Amino acid sequence: MTRGIKNRQKAKNKNKAKKRGEASSSGPQIPVKVWQPGVDKLEEDEELQCDPSAYNSLHGFHIGWSCLSFDILRDTLGLVRTEFPHTMYFVTGTQAEKYSWNYIGIFKVSNISGKRRELLPKHGSSDSMDDEDSDSEDDSEDEEEGGAGGPTLQLRRVTHEGCINRIRSMTQNPHICASWGESGYVQIWDMSAHLTALAETEIEGVQGVDAVQVPLQKFKHRDEGYAIDWSPLVPGRLVSGDCNNNIYLWEPTSAATWNIDKTPFTGHTGSVEDLQWSPGEPHVFASCSVDKSIAIWDTRLGRSPAASFEAHKADVNVLSWNRLVSCMLASGSDDGNISIRDLRMLKDGDAAVVARFDYHKHPITSIEWSPHESSSLAVSSADNQLTIWDLSLEKDEEEEAEFKARTKELVNAPEDLPPQLLFIHQGQKDPKELHWHTQIPGMIVCTAADGFNVLMPSNIQNTLPSEPEISSITS
Repeated sequence: MTRGIKNRQKAKNKNKAKKRGEASSSGPQIPVKVWQPGVDKLEEDEELQCDPSAYNSLHGFHIGWSCLSFDILRDTLGLVRTEFPHTMYFVTGTQAEKYSWNYIGIFKVSNISGKRRELLPKHGSSDSMDDEDSDSEDDSEDEEEGGAGGPTLQLRRVTHEGCINRIRSMTQNPHICASWGESGYVQIWDMSAHLTALAETEIEGVQGVDAVQVPLQKFKHRDEGYAIDWSPLVPGRLVSGDCNNNIYLWEPTSAATWNIDKTPFTGHTGSVEDLQWSPGEPHVFASCSVDKSIAIWDTRLGRSPAASFEAHKADVNVLSWNRLVSCMLASGSDDGNISIRDLRMLKDGDAAVVARFDYHKHPITSIEWSPHESSSLAVSSADNQLTIWDLSLEKDEEEEAEFKARTKELVNAPEDLPPQLLFIHQGQKDPKELHWHTQIPGMIVCTAADGFNVLMPSNIQNTLPSEPEISSITS
């Protein structure tokens, strides 16, 4: 089980691995090579540099302390946004050096610049090489859209007792958030006043002093925990799991009150690490645990799992239920393994596995399916990499040979590199959690020990979502 951020201290922007800039025109030019993670070693006099052409957008920022968890808030700025500059709203919780210094941060990042890109691919009669030449010309003509000075960060703070292990915003009412604290309390908060204040001002920096706010409701588990999830189908329905192996169900009794069933769901023999509600069944959720298993629960069938199976050979840290293909469940473990299961074939753990990747050699810290592409998912790992996978990709020998011929000695990918590996993002230290933006196709945000990154890889095909999303509600 990999938890916490080492040596909690103020975050600093030391992302040398993604330093953007051009080499000086004077003096001898050092040949540029493509970095191969897991293959190449970085010498003392070498430094990784980000290739700007690999991203449509890339920005970094921090809010003062490292954050283990965050959530992107749904907003009313548009269901499918493709034009830069972008504006986003977030909620996060700190991992401060002292217990009393922690807070929940509600913040707005505006003027996020990037390259213009068509939402749907253009169809032409030219061959592939002509298309590549055309794309190259378009990239060279593209300029980042957005005002001068880069992104603007506005932050409001609500004091919180102890570090925040995980925080989640309700899908249907984004101003309602649930926090999991190291104190053992799960608390529900109404952040509507802070969101309204952020929406009405464009002044950079902290707005006012720290707010002391009373939560709508709080519940004490027997131990601290990390697992929490709002139902995407029933507004206000929540489950929370702890390190004492228990899971509790929260049922809303009004817009601001909940009934917590004091009889927990039990069945795991180790800490409950993550929870995910089914996107299609309102009474069904999944859990994963340090006991190496995944369990499927139905709240109508008592407090024991409807199904349970060994999912990995190590602690199962995270899982994600595909919102577009509800039979697909992804999970990541402490040994770096990623597994994809089709729950329609669930007879035992191995029988349901449709894909397994062991590219990462360190613990998986976060995993999430794309909200716009049913075959794509993003993964973060303690090996300081964020990877994006597309399960629809297959190895093409001719295309690979042509690519090697063009790049010559600059690229010599390992033979065992999975063809489904679409993109590798590096430069963050100890990445902890990532999320796709549900309203900006292709945009990913990741938190790490040294702050946040907002990125949009240039090779992700942005398409319209399969179904219209429900309009969000903000107060």
